[in-house]
Amino acid sequence: MKVAHKFLPVAVAIVGALALSAPAFAADWKVKAGDGALGFSGTQTGKAFSGHFGKYDGSITFDPAHPEAGRAKITVDMTSATTGDSQRDGALPGHDWFDVKAFPTAVFDVKDFKAKGGDAYDAEGTLTIKGVSKAVVLPLTIDISGDALHAKGHLQLVRSTFSVGTGPWASGQWVALEVGVDVDVTAHGG
Repeated sequence: MKVAHKFLPVAVAIVGALALSAPAFAADWKVKAGDGALGFSGTQTGKAFSGHFGKYDGSITFDPAHPEAGRAKITVDMTSATTGDSQRDGALPGHDWFDVKAFPTAVFDVKDFKAKGGDAYDAEGTLTIKGVSKAVVLPLTIDISGDALHAKGHLQLVRSTFSVGTGPWASGQWVALEVGVDVDVTAHGG
């Protein structure tokens, strides 16, 4: 037993050294509007249109060695939607579309990331728009350079699933039901 006690300080020192040299399992980044683009696209009366959200923020916890432990929460200010068309931009905040008086924000709450090889991942989580929450998977690429994380991806949604475009707009006759969401943001450590 006395021999075992002699090796205990050595064992503790080795374990401590390994713990100090091991990489951190996660890093935290902050997402702010202006550090990229959060866009959307669709078709109205047969013509393609696109727009973007000017205000959004959030946080990402991510380690490429352990993506399954990652988390993210992105909040989008729905009042900041713009397409460059005054008629469309005037309608988007209204009850039939985003209903920003009742639902001023949308939230994408990522529960984990699934590695797909290289820098490709699936962000799996819940998207809430107009009080409707649905499970979604956002395919994206994630590149980390220094204290910056760059995420880029595209997701197709059916707007009626989230009660976006109700009343005369519910059928897709004038505005297609499928909407694209484009993410191209850079988050910074801190």
